[in-house]
Amino acid sequence: MPEVSFYVLNSDSQQQRQEFACKLIEKIYRSGHFCYVLTDSAEQAEQIDKALWTFRAGSFVPHQIYRGEIPEFTNTILIGGDAIPDGWQNVIVNLSALYPPTAAPTERILEILDNSEESKQAGRQRYRHYQQAQLAIATHKM
Repeated sequence: MPEVSFYVLNSDSQQQRQEFACKLIEKIYRSGHFCYVLTDSAEQAEQIDKALWTFRAGSFVPHQIYRGEIPEFTNTILIGGDAIPDGWQNVIVNLSALYPPTAAPTERILEILDNSEESKQAGRQRYRHYQQAQLAIATHKM
């Protein structure tokens, strides 16, 4: 069963949420893992794709938007909707309002919430969903 971590930011800024997501994705990559970044829309996927190129000078995180084709290199971070390909389900960074898969092979789900009422409400619903699935949940106030 996957472990779920909620990161609750003290700002309602979408830019700060994106920057935090980029730092978290970079940390995942530097630790020798790769992940799937789950987004609500193609527009949001494009935004996080662009942010990963520009969030820190000198940083390099291999990534691409998933459009149905598996990347040549398996340690590439994929960004996209709910059609998560095999091999990218172990670690999911959820930037969407969707419920990511909670069965194997998913090992970790990372939820990033900003301090807006809309984000917190959606986060509470996903928290209850994970509780009902009897997953281990940790909350980190940033």
